Formats: sequence, structure tokens, C-alpha cells
Amino acid sequence: MDRPFHLAFPVNNLEEARDFYTNILGCSTGRSSEQWIDFNLFGHQVVAHLAPEETSAASRNQVDGKEVPVKHFGVVLPWEEWHHLAESLKEKKIEFIIDPYIRFEGEVGEQATMFFMDPSGNALEFKSFRDPDQLFAH
Repeated sequence: MDRPFHLAFPVNNLEEARDFYTNILGCSTGRSSEQWIDFNLFGHQVVAHLAPEETSAASRNQVDGKEVPVKHFGVVLPWEEWHHLAESLKEKKIEFIIDPYIRFEGEVGEQATMFFMDPSGNALEFKSFRDPDQLFAH
């Protein structure tokens, strides 16, 4: 990976976050303290910080007739890896905000997407493009 991103986000409970990010999403962990945990999220460094006062429900916007959480993060995965993750999450009985589906099917920018929450209410979106070169297509 050429340029991994770094993202810090608030959680209510570090052990719940550790369980979710390692056992549900398959992240490995890096450094940690009593206040934070580094996770390797598909090659990116995301850091859960214990800050319950900063966790709250995200407002939502209409996108393609679906209620999309405004505050969210995630990773753009290769097509087959996205499908594998979607199946794994279904098997683990993850409750989706927006079920896995294909947007713009057969059109420019065709993409797979899904939304779900971590235990602290952080919204995550994982997506994939059938043609990775269309990530920023109009």
C-alpha cells in the first residue's frame, strides 16, 4: 500500500472496540494504552480513543433513496474481497444500516457498498468498484 491513511475515532468501551475490530473485521492491533488502541484496518491505521462523550448518532442524508450516515469511514476494497467481507459480516449476523448492494449497476462508477455500525455507533462503509479506475468517475 502506497499511502495508508490514519484516522482516530471515539468509542464508548475499548474492549468492545477491540472485540469488534479484531473478531468481526479481522484487524490486527498495534500499540495501545488504557485510553486508545491502534488497529490495522486493511493496511490503514485507525485508532479507537476512549471518549464516550464524543460518541453520538450520526445525522443522515438521502442518497439513492437510502439514509446514509453523514459521519462514516471505511475502506475501498478489491471487488472479490468486498464480496467476501459482505458474506462474512452476514454470517456473523451484523445488522446493516444499508444492506450490501450494487450501485450504478452496468453504468460508469459501478460500485458495491454496505453500511453498518461498530458497538459505539460509529458508521462504517465498505465499498468496491468493479473497475478501480472509476473511483472518481463522473
